Amino acid sequence: MDGAPRPGAAAKVRRPRARTAGAGRLGSARLDLLPLGVEHAPEMALVLGDPVLHEFVGGAPLTADALRERYARLAAGSADPAVVWCNWVLRLRGDGPLVGTVQATVTPARDTAELAWVIGTPWQGRGFATEAARTVTAWLADLPIGLLIAHVHPDHHASAAVAAACGFAPTPRREDGEIRWEHRPTAPPVTYA
Repeated sequence: MDGAPRPGAAAKVRRPRARTAGAGRLGSARLDLLPLGVEHAPEMALVLGDPVLHEFVGGAPLTADALRERYARLAAGSADPAVVWCNWVLRLRGDGPLVGTVQATVTPARDTAELAWVIGTPWQGRGFATEAARTVTAWLADLPIGLLIAHVHPDHHASAAVAAACGFAPTPRREDGEIRWEHRPTAPPVTYA
């Protein structure tokens, strides 16, 4: 063969299926992304305790007990076997404090993942959200996942900047008042059946 695909081969090209195992520990230059656990609730109640963090998403800060219950549900995983919840807390490298969270809701059968991030008020403006979101975006691209989605309030300029820095682009679609942003990671090498 001369390296050219044979006629009809394009119809047999397969994108590798995403591995659906739960998310493990990830790392970036300044952050350890640790799988979320109930033991993180007391510290995260302090990190997420500023009502300003709820300006764009609604709701109010949760107590440590309420977070513990929420984290237990999240750590148990989705009741839908077609959906994988990946949740991390963000710890400054070494013995640093927790500073926020990042999450991905992965739906392998749809080849999609939805991302979200939040950084506690004292640590905002330092690039931690971008660093964590880029780490998870790269991890998802390696799974591989073909379409990454984020929802950003139209007035939340900092979150829009994070999405753009991770390769997302706004779409005309709105869901619950938020703009849907999308990113299609570079496809992995094709395989032939």
